[in-house]
Amino acid sequence: MVALILFGGMVLLFALNAPVAVALGGAAFAAALAKGLTMPAGLEPMLAVQRLYAGADSFPLLAVPLFMLAGELMSAGGISRRIVALADALVGHLPGGLAAVSVVSAMFFAGVSGSAAADTAAVGSILIPAMIRRGYPAPLAGAVQAAGGCIGVIIPPSIPMIVFGALTGASIGRLFAGGVLPGLLMGASLVALCVVEARRTGRVPERRFDARALWPAIRSGAWALGAPAIILGTIIGGVATATESAAMAVAYALPVGLYAHRELRWRDLPRLALCAGVTSAVVMLIIAAASLFGWVMALERLPQAIAAWMLSLSGDRIVLLLLVNLLLLVVGAFLETTAAILLFVPVLVPLLPALGIDLVHLGVIVVVNLAIGMLTPPLGVCLVVSCSIARIPLSAISRAIVPMLVVLLVDLLLVTFCPWLVLWLGG
Repeated sequence: MVALILFGGMVLLFALNAPVAVALGGAAFAAALAKGLTMPAGLEPMLAVQRLYAGADSFPLLAVPLFMLAGELMSAGGISRRIVALADALVGHLPGGLAAVSVVSAMFFAGVSGSAAADTAAVGSILIPAMIRRGYPAPLAGAVQAAGGCIGVIIPPSIPMIVFGALTGASIGRLFAGGVLPGLLMGASLVALCVVEARRTGRVPERRFDARALWPAIRSGAWALGAPAIILGTIIGGVATATESAAMAVAYALPVGLYAHRELRWRDLPRLALCAGVTSAVVMLIIAAASLFGWVMALERLPQAIAAWMLSLSGDRIVLLLLVNLLLLVVGAFLETTAAILLFVPVLVPLLPALGIDLVHLGVIVVVNLAIGMLTPPLGVCLVVSCSIARIPLSAISRAIVPMLVVLLVDLLLVTFCPWLVLWLGG
């Protein structure tokens, strides 16, 4: 009865186009009240309110608004443009060079923002119009940028990895380190696809490689590359937690934008802080609502029941890993990333002994799956952002993204069945 109200209410509210937080929170409140009717001592409604607060009251989650603010400061401080210039100097000479530049730029910016949507918007606002002007079809330009942008949650810092670590107790530093090689693999695969596709369609390189232009681009982008170095160096080196590192990133981004690049103005700060605050509030509200939803699931022991059902399908490790990937890919197409982690990771953690993998490896698998979900309709946030920049319908970009999805799915299988890709740095 409680499970029916919980999941039925969520599906109904989603069908009514309710926001994610409202759908999760509303269904959880209704299920909590129904659960109270079945308990001898009842269940005080205030307990549900307390669970909402407790879900967001976490020191590791403080990194979310800080990374959001750091990303806003760096984007407004001219870092996006310098990252694009550096990527152009590195790979702009390849066939399909501008498409490769968009992917490499997204990889660099991933080390700044921690958000796939921010990554896609910051780099896409520069490169999608540029690709269209160079003769790339608008759906292809948008699809390439969306595919590159999804790497924003895999290469550290990563807001979904912070949420996973806060939920499971996994080391956020190890999760960040574990995401480096998978993120590089996905970026390199997409660049290779861009080159192969350009050769197939006869798109010739627009210029030769110029080593003399590389050093000025590196020198101009040096301040931009300092942020990922600080974030990764302090966390992996054990000098700071993810939250402390996020605070350092804000402290670094402010003087760089104001004095080094001189593109940020003091009068811009209230607007940037408001943008970061609004985005963070949306994420934290989803976390709070999903925490209440998960609490009700735990009361009903639903994660253990679902895990037992999955184990009943097969005891083979490879089959189970494929089932986990399939589940997450489907979930990622319909649920916001943070909500998906909070709802389904409690189901997957009891499967760890049967899966035979490390908790950090599971975390990276989850995030890679959900990153691919950002490229699949109907809720692919990277697709939606690219569509709005390219001014094309979702149906057009959905067809163009298919080859990139195939490449990324191959990468997902490599990440799943080659643990060293994660644990070599994240072990």
